[in-house]
Amino acid sequence: MKSKKALSLIAALALVPAFSLAGRGRAEAPRPLELRYGFTSEPATLDPLDPSNTADGRSILFNVFEGLVRPEPDGGLKPAVASAYSVEQGGLVYRFTLRPGLTFHDGAAVTAGDVRFTLETAAAAGYQGFAQIESVETPDSSTVVITLKAPDVEFLPYLTIGIVPAGNADREHNPVGTGPYRIESYTTQQNLVLVKNPAYWRPGFPKLDKVTVVFLANSESLLLSLRGGNIDAAEITGSLVDQLDGAAFDIFSGYSNSVQLLALNNDVKPLDDARVRQALNYAVDAGEIIATAISGRGEPSGSPLIPGLAKYYNRDLIDPYPRDPERARALLREAGLPDGFSLEITVPSNYTMHVDTAQVIVGQLARAGIRAEIRLVDWAAWLDDVYRGRKYQATIISLDAANSSPRMFLSRYLSTANSNFINFRNADYDRAYRASLSEPDEARRIALYREAQKIISDNAASVYIQDIYSFRAFPKGRYANVLSYPLYVTDFASITPQ
Repeated sequence: MKSKKALSLIAALALVPAFSLAGRGRAEAPRPLELRYGFTSEPATLDPLDPSNTADGRSILFNVFEGLVRPEPDGGLKPAVASAYSVEQGGLVYRFTLRPGLTFHDGAAVTAGDVRFTLETAAAAGYQGFAQIESVETPDSSTVVITLKAPDVEFLPYLTIGIVPAGNADREHNPVGTGPYRIESYTTQQNLVLVKNPAYWRPGFPKLDKVTVVFLANSESLLLSLRGGNIDAAEITGSLVDQLDGAAFDIFSGYSNSVQLLALNNDVKPLDDARVRQALNYAVDAGEIIATAISGRGEPSGSPLIPGLAKYYNRDLIDPYPRDPERARALLREAGLPDGFSLEITVPSNYTMHVDTAQVIVGQLARAGIRAEIRLVDWAAWLDDVYRGRKYQATIISLDAANSSPRMFLSRYLSTANSNFINFRNADYDRAYRASLSEPDEARRIALYREAQKIISDNAASVYIQDIYSFRAFPKGRYANVLSYPLYVTDFASITPQ
């Protein structure tokens, strides 16, 4: 999930760029070792051990913190804070050797005690996957042994969580990691400044000396700042791509590792009736939404899992509820709602894509006799009312995963999950999901993942719309190695000025 804090257009235009687009055509322009990069939202927290952080927050902190292992663009995992690891006893024990000489941004050596502190803190905070840990042992300062409660051959992706110093009691205001950049300053509603970590363990990285992440009020402000040179590059939505001059900008695209959905509160009437939720699914046309609100950029999906995870994705769920307003009306009559019903859709106002999607959905629902109204709220109110308070009927949001494991998408639908703000509860789903955690056979594990997806779809937990594509705009020919990952991150360390 993504966050936003307001920044006025006047402030956005007042930003002084590190390099102006207007001057980039001159041969005497200096080598751009600094980058001003625009987002329309900012982190909810700088603490990597806070599981409630947003997608944009995690995307930025990807450059500041590293785990025992780090994700790669191909979806694999490689050692990071650890230099080597082994998986023992059929996935029951994970043994790590820490990278020799590795230090935090403040110069302190990284020890096994720091890793133990990180993992135990993450577990106490309810971080996904960490409830599986039985013990964390540190036989010496450079060795960490993690023993699970039951074998899990897919536990490794959880260990991308950022390692922090054990003595840092205020991670929110003093973020210290081992990544390619350290945070020099953070001014809410304005910018976050990243500077190069000279002791970074990967030779030749990062390529840029400094990155200033600029927070803008909305997509219009971002587009204006990008065109005017107040920022050098930006994270943009599909609807903005068509508004940029293709001769002036390079557009890099990739999966965002997030699913946009019309999330339904399964605890409130009449949405506590599966037939009503199914009616909503038949009324909504994902193809029309993508064509109308997303400029045709996106891949339809009727699953809470992204199609990009093809190995685990249930292909039968690409379009499980073809658009059928009459079928929707029939289901509503069966549920005792012959005249339809009223639906309030709460939408975070800072996300133009979600607002545009909501407007299309209102028209689609009307054809099925459902009277929908949009309630726009700021991000703080969305977190309080929808995510934490669960005081809503429906909402449009993108749900992402912190890593490319299918469990990161599916775990939130477990009946007891703290992140289950949809209030979906199903005993068959809980059984299938829990069985996947301990299934050693890969083929059977994949079958359980696909079964879990089908249970969610059959019960119409929500209306799943699309896997969103992410886009990054850079001035033409000025930067290379803008990498795409099968998860939502921005890898500033690899971006290479030309």
